[in-house]
Amino acid sequence: MNALVFAAVVAGGGAAAVVRYFVSRALPVGPGRLPIGVLIVNVAGALLGGVILGLAERAVLSSDLRLVLLTGVCGGLTTFSTWSVETIDLALKGRWRSAVLNLVGTLLLGIAVCAAGYLLAR
Repeated sequence: MNALVFAAVVAGGGAAAVVRYFVSRALPVGPGRLPIGVLIVNVAGALLGGVILGLAERAVLSSDLRLVLLTGVCGGLTTFSTWSVETIDLALKGRWRSAVLNLVGTLLLGIAVCAAGYLLAR
């Protein structure tokens, strides 16, 4: 990876993280309500990641631009989009078992360690 691509990944990730911050601040969680800001950035990032993956597969996007958009922008916006793209990519490559394991493992382990961390810190 050359320095320009690296800088673009960093800039894209930073800009997307700022967007995520402002969306979360604009749509805060209320008592008994869904964290709608987080939901919006997760869904938007997953949609954007799927579009980018599809365009890259059709060779509409270069590998450098794919890296900037997926790793930088989508990764900065939400890691959920990266996880979604990696799961779909595994399935597209016929690695169904790995895709399902990634899906279930990430959800179960993520929730389990989040609960454990909460209980330890409490």
